[in-house]
Amino acid sequence: MSPVVGLVNGVLWNYVLVYGLLGVGVFFTLRLRFLQIRRLPHMLHVIGRGTDGDDAGISPFQALCTSLASRVGTGNLAGVAIALGVGGPGALFWMWCTAIVGMATAYAESTLAQLYKVRDADGQYRGGPAYYMTLGLRKRWMGITFAVALLLTYGLVFSSVHANAMALALGDAFGFSRAQIAIGLVLLTAVIIFGGLRSVARFAEWAVPFMAVGYLALALWVVATNLAEVPAVLSLVVRSAFGLEPAAGGVLGGIAAAMLNGVKRGLYSNEAGMGSAPNVAAAATPVPHHPASQGLVQSLGVFIDTLLICSATGFVILLSGVVADGHDGVRVTQQAMTVFFGEAGSWFVAIAMFFFAFTTILGNYTYAENNLLYLGGGKAGLLVLRLAALAVIVWGVYSRVQIVWDAADAAMAIMASINLVAIVMLAGVVVKLTRDYDRQLAAGRSPVFHIADHADLADGVDPGIWRERRPS
Repeated sequence: MSPVVGLVNGVLWNYVLVYGLLGVGVFFTLRLRFLQIRRLPHMLHVIGRGTDGDDAGISPFQALCTSLASRVGTGNLAGVAIALGVGGPGALFWMWCTAIVGMATAYAESTLAQLYKVRDADGQYRGGPAYYMTLGLRKRWMGITFAVALLLTYGLVFSSVHANAMALALGDAFGFSRAQIAIGLVLLTAVIIFGGLRSVARFAEWAVPFMAVGYLALALWVVATNLAEVPAVLSLVVRSAFGLEPAAGGVLGGIAAAMLNGVKRGLYSNEAGMGSAPNVAAAATPVPHHPASQGLVQSLGVFIDTLLICSATGFVILLSGVVADGHDGVRVTQQAMTVFFGEAGSWFVAIAMFFFAFTTILGNYTYAENNLLYLGGGKAGLLVLRLAALAVIVWGVYSRVQIVWDAADAAMAIMASINLVAIVMLAGVVVKLTRDYDRQLAAGRSPVFHIADHADLADGVDPGIWRERRPS
């Protein structure tokens, strides 16, 4: 079993997904005329307006925070250290490139999730890749395959990964026992997830800005107090990215190692194209009332995750002089922080790891909940999912079963591959929505989407959701 899983992961992650995700990102970047760059200021404007939800949906700001809760996790701390250790400083450059093109992919998948969203039995918005595969492409088998893979990965196994990382960081920094960590995590998680999506969104709205701003402030202090060394670090990153630094395997080997590890870690961290964030993007009431506005919000999420938070970790490690060994990323990041903050640095990383990993568990749960409802799971199914999510946290604190995590990576790769095919097939819809949004902005109006004005897009779209023109 293990060799088979390893072979699947090797093919999908080293070839299909790395080049597929990058290729799709470049494809949408060109088709949408570099939307992620030309609309970056507008993304901030949209977030400033979208702070209120309604009876059917959460606010765009809550949706952003919930998706960031899942995106910003152990990959931003441990993953960056591993990428630098295996791929060298140049891996950071390729993470940036991945994020820039990934912003276009994130926009496309979340815009589609908004367009094809539905209302559940309680009148709440639900949507995501499984829905646009079913309603937009009329391929329910794709939706079912995607939903099952997401339930396995985000709903269960990945929570154990983050719980294990938290146990390691908190145990090293504060001496907490595994039992103490497991009990605390289960109680905190249960209080929030039993309230459903809105409960997670309310917590994320408070916790994510706090943890992101706090962590970035520490990194900014490190950079500011070592400003003279920053140009040398930037030069090292760029030279290493293009094989101009000594590396195992020569110039081409150095470039390949930097690119592969930077791209893989960047994709794993920001999740652009994976089909995860669209699940919560669909749950938002967009402001302005147009599917493209929520796509812009989620595109901004990739920018924050990789270009800000991952970069912060990378600069702290490179400025510290700590050599990343490519294995234990948590300890490498802790050692880098201790260079600047002494023993308190280890505490800072442990606290950041707790918030990053804990909010990731909560964000992942919302994705799983959404796909369980798509598969027909009712209240009994939600109860089973919540209990299972708590059980795998305990398992993760105590265990480290590599074959299970490798299997989850394989399921995630299958999930992402299906999603990439779906959004490329629906690329024409994304382009039409984007052109409509751009035209209204150019005319000086706050964009509004009314399905009656777009008969060519009406198939599979709920007219009850997109029938009213809301005042700007």
